[in-house]
Amino acid sequence: MSLEKILSISGKPGLYQLKTQTRNGFLAESLLDGKKISVSGRHNVSLLSEIAIYTLTEEVPLRDVFLKISEKEEGGEAISHKEPKIKLEEYFFEILPDYDEDRVYASDIKKIIQWYNLLHKNGITDFSAPEETEEKIEKDVIKADPKTPKAAKVSTTKATSVAKGGASKNMAARKK
Repeated sequence: MSLEKILSISGKPGLYQLKTQTRNGFLAESLLDGKKISVSGRHNVSLLSEIAIYTLTEEVPLRDVFLKISEKEEGGEAISHKEPKIKLEEYFFEILPDYDEDRVYASDIKKIIQWYNLLHKNGITDFSAPEETEEKIEKDVIKADPKTPKAAKVSTTKATSVAKGGASKNMAARKK
């Protein structure tokens, strides 16, 4: 499972796994205790895949921070999120040396480490970015505009199109 289906819900402890969409929101299952809850539009929900950490030069996706923690711990759990503030900050500095200390608070570091340990405990250790294949992109483009011919929707290099004979056929079809 990837981070695309893992949620943080404000006012609720821990993390949640997105299960299904309902009429008024969606159903999520807690990674802490396995209880299912209904989440409506009034809740503030964040996907972990969309969260980034401020550094002095850029924003680093949370998945990259999790990867760095995993590398440091050789796939094991991180330190406890209940450690003193100074120890958490030192640990995070080892993970992400250029994090912006003015915008990343100790409470943020605590939460990141807690989330990492919770994900690790639940066997969610694949923090790599999902790869989009050309077929998936092609299908998404075709769904967007079903009237456009398939060859016109997905752009390929001229060498590939000409080699397949696609460019001349498409041009002839457009002229008619």
